[in-house]
Amino acid sequence: MAGSSLGTLFTTTTFGESHGPAIGAIVDGCPPGMALCAADLQHDLDRRRPGTSRHVTQRQEADQVEILSGVYEGKTTGTPIALIIRNTDQRSQDYSDILNTFRPGHADYTYQQKYGLRDPRGGGRSSARLTAPVVAAAGIAKKWLKEHYGTYFVAYMTQLGEIPIPFESVEHISNNPFFAPNQTMIAQLESYMDALRRDGDSCGARITVQAKQMPIGLGDPLFDKLDADIAHAMMGINAVKGVEIGSGFQCVTERGSFHGDEMYPDGFATNHAGGVLGGISTGQDLDISIAIKPTSSILTAKNSIDMHGQPIQIQTKGRHDPCVGIRAAPIAEAMLALVVMDHALRHRAQCGEVVCITPAIAAQRP
Repeated sequence: MAGSSLGTLFTTTTFGESHGPAIGAIVDGCPPGMALCAADLQHDLDRRRPGTSRHVTQRQEADQVEILSGVYEGKTTGTPIALIIRNTDQRSQDYSDILNTFRPGHADYTYQQKYGLRDPRGGGRSSARLTAPVVAAAGIAKKWLKEHYGTYFVAYMTQLGEIPIPFESVEHISNNPFFAPNQTMIAQLESYMDALRRDGDSCGARITVQAKQMPIGLGDPLFDKLDADIAHAMMGINAVKGVEIGSGFQCVTERGSFHGDEMYPDGFATNHAGGVLGGISTGQDLDISIAIKPTSSILTAKNSIDMHGQPIQIQTKGRHDPCVGIRAAPIAEAMLALVVMDHALRHRAQCGEVVCITPAIAAQRP
């Protein structure tokens, strides 16, 4: 199956299905000599884990990651790192009704048409369950980038369904189940999700993800632009239907006199470009926003067809996230970290010895 790998020098390949015995990833290209253990990867897996609140799927998975290779005496060896996460709470019988039918908005129909057969249990390979090994793999990238550049990643929800979520403080993100940077709105968000669940329906979400303390110069012109690879990776997340970098679509209404980020000796005045110019990082924060569609698996009956093309009404049972965007923040961080890590190694390989006489200005003016 093509399309299961991401990256050029730092490559992540995932394997497994939602209801198979295990899921995992092979990470190739990690530099040798970095201290690494499973605990380094577990924190973000716990943030992404299902069953953590009443607003997400109640599938109970510990998501305990094991490192099978690539680490010796506590340090990376430079060889492929194999990660595995055992599936322990599958309920495959919940999906017996869709064996010969297709859920509207889901990948059932396209997988069947492409491969001639599919694994219907939990969506098989198309399930968001496969984001768990991505999050584990990105833990390796996050640690290396933090140690070498001080780079770190932050993601938070900026809209739930019809409800915009104004930014208050980054400190609120870890204190609520929505990864919302606004503590005063949690009761409203909880009421909204409770009503949605009672209706047997779902909603979308908008997530902002940022890379902070970015090095300058990552990315390549034209087809390997940093922002192009970011967009490619973000669209690889289940249910993502839109990606904005910097001002995004808002730039259509902006004038050049406003949009261009002015530079001063003490830093950039603004960051409408989202931290990338000409496909190369400026040293400012990478600023990305993603749009996540409503969950396709819902209790509300919808019209569809069966395997023979006959009309049918389908109601999806089982345990599903009414809004997959609620657990998307650590996943978006992971995808961004994998792209930044890959470009950091590519930059080091080609331009590691480049000396530029132009001083690096501050990422943002005081």
